Amino acid sequence: MLFSKLIEKRVAAFEAELLQKYYDEVELMYTKMRGWRHDYRSHIQTMKVHAANGDYGEIDKYLDMLDDDLTHVETVIKTGNKMADAILNSKLSLAAKREITVKAEAKIPVSLTVSELDLCILISNLLDNAMEACMNLPKEERLIRLYMEMKGHYLYLILTNSTGTSKTQKLTTTKGEGHGLGLSRIDAIVEKYGGYLTRASEDGAFSTEVLLPQ
Repeated sequence: MLFSKLIEKRVAAFEAELLQKYYDEVELMYTKMRGWRHDYRSHIQTMKVHAANGDYGEIDKYLDMLDDDLTHVETVIKTGNKMADAILNSKLSLAAKREITVKAEAKIPVSLTVSELDLCILISNLLDNAMEACMNLPKEERLIRLYMEMKGHYLYLILTNSTGTSKTQKLTTTKGEGHGLGLSRIDAIVEKYGGYLTRASEDGAFSTEVLLPQ
């Protein structure tokens, strides 16, 4: 029992540290974006001066510099919720580095009933599992689809990743079942909020659907 509580405390501390990391990352990202917008007029004036002097080569160089700068602050996806943005963009950027094609669409409220920590755990584990599965496939077959939105009073999330097989498995619905630490953490959160979770494997893809009351 003592060992179990010690492990739980360490996991909680790690998750809190992870949450802060994501939050700091998105704050930095937003700060850079605000700074870029603030400097927009100055950039235009600089290029006008180059154009007036006929320095078109300098304009090309300046545009390349701006394009590179903007690439470093542009987000992969904007949901409307700062913490969701932090988690999703961090994970989806990692997926891109691993050469996994990601198709994501999300629109959720600024405020949610789900705590920021639980949201972090849920999305992180779902994407980690999906990326792990994709890394067993050739680059051209790696695909993750993510969709999030509000359906009435529920936060709806569906994540699908390619598996490279066409085997169909029985659909399962749970409020706490699962295998492995990642799956058990996901199931625990769904159960905590009285939500619903469905997993299915069919036609070379694995999908997880989550409904959480808000």
